[in-house]
Amino acid sequence: MPTAQDLKQRIETAIPGASAEVEDLTGGGDHFRAVVVSDAFAGQSRLDQHRMVYDVFGEEVGGPIHALSITTQTGREP
Repeated sequence: MPTAQDLKQRIETAIPGASAEVEDLTGGGDHFRAVVVSDAFAGQSRLDQHRMVYDVFGEEVGGPIHALSITTQTGREP
């Protein structure tokens, strides 16, 4: 099972300039919440921003990563 730290590292590696906070919501390694801040999201719709994060994990979402709640922001948002 992936850990919150694993997900954080993968997001920050895959998305340019990203800073991520990832929390394991149940302690079971399959339900996570991620807050991701990156200027790479600028000009992208919220849906496209979330797709960028989901694309980091591909088919793992819905498998080993049963649930992933995402909040995205650019570095310029409050």
